[in-house]
Amino acid sequence: MIIGGGPSGSLLAIRLARAGARVTLIDGSHPREKPCGGGVTGRALELLAGSVETGSIASVSIARARFVNASLQRSAAVGLTSGDLVVASRRDLDGVLYRSAGDAGVQLVTSRATDIIEESGRRVVATADGRRFAAGWIVGADGANSLVRRRVAAPFTRRQLSIATGVYAHGVSSQEIVIEMVADPPGYLWSFPRPGHLAVGVCAQAEASVTVDRLKTIVHGWLDTTGLGRNARLQAYSWPIPSLPAADFSTLPVAGPGWMTVGDAAGLVDPITREGIFFALQSARLAADALTAPGGDAWRGYQDRVREEIGRDLARAARYKAGFFRPGFAGLLLTALASSPAVCEIMADLVAGTQSYRDLKWRLLRTFEIGLAWKVMTAPLYRDR
Repeated sequence: MIIGGGPSGSLLAIRLARAGARVTLIDGSHPREKPCGGGVTGRALELLAGSVETGSIASVSIARARFVNASLQRSAAVGLTSGDLVVASRRDLDGVLYRSAGDAGVQLVTSRATDIIEESGRRVVATADGRRFAAGWIVGADGANSLVRRRVAAPFTRRQLSIATGVYAHGVSSQEIVIEMVADPPGYLWSFPRPGHLAVGVCAQAEASVTVDRLKTIVHGWLDTTGLGRNARLQAYSWPIPSLPAADFSTLPVAGPGWMTVGDAAGLVDPITREGIFFALQSARLAADALTAPGGDAWRGYQDRVREEIGRDLARAARYKAGFFRPGFAGLLLTALASSPAVCEIMADLVAGTQSYRDLKWRLLRTFEIGLAWKVMTAPLYRDR
C-alpha cells in the first residue's frame, strides 16, 4: 500500500504492479497543482522512460539559466542543451503518472489517508471517507508532512525543513530560469517558467528567524526589481521542503519492518537547489527493486542503498550549502560566469543535475577560479568526506 500519488508514489506503484504485485495507492488530492518549481532534469526523465510516455507531459524546455544580482542589475546566462531541463506543471506531471498507475492495474483510492493504526499485528490505514485498508507493506510517498513518517518513525524537526514561499505569475512564461543567490535569509530566489505561468519564489530554513510575511515581501520586491511577471495575475503559495543537515543523511530512518518512505517523505531533497523530483523517482526505483527482490530484509536493503546512492552526495551538498549562500559568493559567481566558459559548464551541469558534489571542488579549482572555490570550500563546518 502506498500513501501519496506524486511522482515517487505513482512510479513505485507502476513498477510494483507491472512486477505482479497487488498495489493500492491512496491519494485524495488529484487533480491538483502543487507548489514547486517543477524542474525535471534529463536524468529524471530517463528514470521515467519505459514507465510513462514522457512526451505526453506538458512542459517548457529550458534554454538558459540566468544568474542575477537584481539590485546591481548584473546578470550572466548559462546555456543548456535541449533536454537537460524541462519545467512541468505538477498538475500535469503528477496527473500523467497517477493515471498511468491506474492503467497498470493499481487500485486508486481517491480519499485522504487520515491515520495508521495497529490491528491484530497489522498496520491499517484509515481514510477520510471511513474506509480501512490493511497491507503487508506501507510506503509513505506523502511529502514533507508525511503521515507515514509521523506514525511509524518521527516527523521532521524545524531544523530539517525549509519554507518555500512565492507566487504563480499567470499568463507569462519563457524558456529561461532566473536565479539569484542571497545571504539574508541564506538561500536563493527563482523564477521557473511552466506552461502558462511562472513559478517564482524564495526558500529559507524553517529555524531561521524569518517569517512567511517577510519572505512574501522579498519575493514581491524581487518581482518589482527584475520586472518578472509584470502585469501577470499573481497567486500566492507556501509549502515545506525537507532540507537536512549533513549528519542526518547517514542516520535518518527511511524504512523499517513493514514500511518505507520515498521522495520528500524520506528527506531526499538537495539542500542547495531544493530539487527533489529526481531523488523522488530514484528512491521509488530503489524501493521497487527492494520489494520485488527475492529473500527477506527488503527494508534494510532499501535503506542501505538510499544512504549510499543518494544520501552521501546530498550530505556533501549540505556541507557546501553555507558556502554557496555566503555574502560575496554571488558576486564572484557572476564575474566568473562572465569570463570563464569552464565555470559556465559547471553551473550548467549543476542545473541539469549531472554534476555531483563529490568532485565539485576539484572541478572548480581546475578552472583557476580560486576565489570562487575558496568561498564554497571554507564555509563553516565544511569537511570533505
